[in-house]
Amino acid sequence: MNAPFFSASLPSVAATTAPSGGLPEAALWLLALGPAVVGATLCGVMPGRRVAQVASLLTALVAAVLAVLVSVERPSVSAPFLQVSRFALGVDTLSAVVLVTVAVVTVLVLIFATGDVTDSTARFHGLMLLFLSAVVITAAAENLLTLLIAWEVMGATSYALIGFRWRDPSTGEAGMVAFLTTRAADIGLYVAAGAALAGGAGLGLGQLTQASDGWRNVIAAGIVAAALGKAAQLPFSFWLARAMAGPSAVSALLHSAAMVAMGGYLLLRVSDLLQITGWAATTVAWAGALTAVLMGVVALLQSDLKQLLAASTAAQLGFVVLAAGVGAIGGGASHFVAHAATKALLFLLAGTWLTALGTKQLDRLVGVGRRWPGLGAVAVVGLLSLAGIAPLSLWVTKDTVLAGALHESGALYAVGLLAAALSAGYAVKVLLVILAPTPAPTPA
Repeated sequence: MNAPFFSASLPSVAATTAPSGGLPEAALWLLALGPAVVGATLCGVMPGRRVAQVASLLTALVAAVLAVLVSVERPSVSAPFLQVSRFALGVDTLSAVVLVTVAVVTVLVLIFATGDVTDSTARFHGLMLLFLSAVVITAAAENLLTLLIAWEVMGATSYALIGFRWRDPSTGEAGMVAFLTTRAADIGLYVAAGAALAGGAGLGLGQLTQASDGWRNVIAAGIVAAALGKAAQLPFSFWLARAMAGPSAVSALLHSAAMVAMGGYLLLRVSDLLQITGWAATTVAWAGALTAVLMGVVALLQSDLKQLLAASTAAQLGFVVLAAGVGAIGGGASHFVAHAATKALLFLLAGTWLTALGTKQLDRLVGVGRRWPGLGAVAVVGLLSLAGIAPLSLWVTKDTVLAGALHESGALYAVGLLAAALSAGYAVKVLLVILAPTPAPTPA
């Protein structure tokens, strides 16, 4: 497949990035490791709820400031780790956008979490900060070794967060299903790392295309499997529904800009490798398009608001995966950001209504937009964006991705267009429920 749109391959970005001074490099280290240190401390010391909340919010705010700084300065840092590779982080055009998105969404989610009287404990905030650190390192990793470390920590902390209410057997089981499913897919990343060394390319993400032909195909297959698993794309989509057992704040972060989105991000980052193998780009494009359609249908049939949003997450990330397959890196990155903002908003609104009314069933949420007009107005904006209504952000980003699909294949474009129509369908379904007149109380 060709790459008709802006390409953010690591080699080309690295070639245009100016050397960094000491402050930007220190900022990148602090952004990557600072939340992990604070998070581990909160989990180990277990201070009071208020102390944990303040420490967590301050850490997230500092991380957001640092993310903006490194996105402007674009530093690269590394430290000795193993003989075959260093622990290396770097910020390029693509990761700069993602780092800021992740940091800002985390701040908003943690602000929401402070109002949760049951889950907002020191352990919860510590795990959220460890999770943030893992996502940051995943986004900035410059080689497969660094990526693998962060990828595994991200999976482990997501398991702990999904199963946070571990005394409930169903919650623990949901966390285990998510963990084992993504872990099975993660084997592909280990295979890719071994193939990269065997093929003579080394572990640098920007060097994977230099492997010999046979090994290059193995590398691509391994990365595709791991990324599709994390992004809940076919055939791994089923685990995402189980992840809804976790607290609403976890769902908001996990499904918007963090672990699930990282699967799509990784495919955008190695788009050059996908394109050079040919088959991998085609496979990824169709996996994304078909997931967007199938999970769009699943979302349309849901009667549970959080399950509808979960299915729509897999569907919307299907557009990011489709973009990676057709080489529309700019469209995929912009859709990543727009979806992160929209989905975090909608999950937090769902969590607010769940806390206030004790339900997430659509038939019991009739008229909530009228009952709380402020929240209703915000929900309308988020749902119209999810539906792809002009001039809101997801309208633009979906069209950019679909333009890339049309450049490659009329059939791929048609499937993507169907997925976009389904997006409008399930968004309007929720919109009609929350704006419907509140049912009159039944006489006693």
